[in-house]
Amino acid sequence: MTISMQGKRGLIMGVANERSIAWGIAKAMAEAGAELAFTYQGEAFGSRLKPLAESVGSEFMVDVDVTNAASMDAAFAALKERWDSIDFVVHAIAYSDKNELTGRFINTSAENFRNSLTISCYSFIDVARRASAMMPNGGTLLTLSYQGSNRVTPFYNVMGVAKAALESATRYLANDLGQQGIRVNAISPGPMKTLAGAAIGGARKTYKHTGENAPLGNATLDAVGGTAVYLASDAGSHTTGEVIRVDGGFHILGMPQPDHL
Repeated sequence: MTISMQGKRGLIMGVANERSIAWGIAKAMAEAGAELAFTYQGEAFGSRLKPLAESVGSEFMVDVDVTNAASMDAAFAALKERWDSIDFVVHAIAYSDKNELTGRFINTSAENFRNSLTISCYSFIDVARRASAMMPNGGTLLTLSYQGSNRVTPFYNVMGVAKAALESATRYLANDLGQQGIRVNAISPGPMKTLAGAAIGGARKTYKHTGENAPLGNATLDAVGGTAVYLASDAGSHTTGEVIRVDGGFHILGMPQPDHL
């Protein structure tokens, strides 16, 4: 079965570089026929994004700060000027002070807790409210989670709490928007070699451990992209409120494989 996204158009939020999970998703969607628009934050990320966006035939990029209501208003107004409706949004935005992604969770500061939850979770709700108004014929909202949402992962700390909130928000949004024909799902890959992942203490050891022990090894950008295409295409028309794990099966393990005990 070939899954097509011909005739669909949507917004990708959170591409940092060519190794970003969001870029793996964007590339897969473009290859399936989707028309894409992108957001970025700041000139540095914009300069990295521009050649990537052009490589998939997109000329639409808009600078947005998800913590600023005026910036969000402007971004979605610009999107609406380009397209009167959209079919999907990919939300790949998360943040925590990297100094608090080492050491102990108990030392999380109040300021970083608020920032992490606002950017990593609330922004998805804010995006969903604005994007759903541009989906008169239904559509798909996708976000990204991680296993640290429900299992303690070394140094993931407050991001684990933020991702747990994000997964819960995914379920509540799925219920709210279902009557409008809008599906809301999260994809939860295992550790991946991304700019964001590198900020977490012990990232290389975690990546090595999961790669050695997951039944299928670590996930690839192509695997995550393919899952996103399925969820956003007509093939995923009755899948909503789910957290789809694309982690090579690592989440099923109770212990490491015998050779790595």
